[in-house]
Amino acid sequence: MESIEKFEKIIGYTFKNKKLIYQALSHSSYANERKIPGGSNERLEFLGDSVLSIVVSDYLYRHLTHIAEGELTKLRASLVCEKSLYVFAQKINLGNYLMLGRGEENTGGRERPSILADAFEAVIAAIYLDGGLEAASRHILRFLPEDIQHQKKPAFNDFKTILQEVVQKNPEEKVDYILAGEEGPDHNKRFVVEVCLNSNVIGKGKGRSKKEAEQLAAKEALELMGYATQ
Repeated sequence: MESIEKFEKIIGYTFKNKKLIYQALSHSSYANERKIPGGSNERLEFLGDSVLSIVVSDYLYRHLTHIAEGELTKLRASLVCEKSLYVFAQKINLGNYLMLGRGEENTGGRERPSILADAFEAVIAAIYLDGGLEAASRHILRFLPEDIQHQKKPAFNDFKTILQEVVQKNPEEKVDYILAGEEGPDHNKRFVVEVCLNSNVIGKGKGRSKKEAEQLAAKEALELMGYATQ
């Protein structure tokens, strides 16, 4: 693993509280192996996901005034999906700075898209907590393409966005994604997610990341509702 100082130079931000960036770069396999309670980046990832969404949403709203809400939703989804975050993480060589447990290290964790995407969100949260929303925004916006209005839709079907568009036809309906469980060892973990419509489970998905599990849960829900997903 390379030094934190080198990583700070790459991202152009120096942390006042170094504990935050250490935690952001600590995978759960590393924290569990060293028995560090709450020492992984999972909680930071949760926060970073929200910070990323609001910064990207704000940017799209302010700069793409000619685009309708539905298209903005799809464009945002393409920018914050796991595939895009994996590409962003590669641009800053994030994998070189992760702290992984032995099992994850030996099975290619430094290059695994789900791990890199989650860590990218955790770094966003660390910057946000250390330097505020403005600092986090500067970090995020440097990754957005200059020709953002021509950004291609993701190659995969974004089932979460499709499901949201279906549900929005009835304003009183509400969709939530709930982590129902985790299976397997840290280096080969599977997440189980349920998607609920007004507290009723309408789909379940299992994947190597929470994002993948959410997509599969949404896919199952759409299929149960009679929508084609192929």
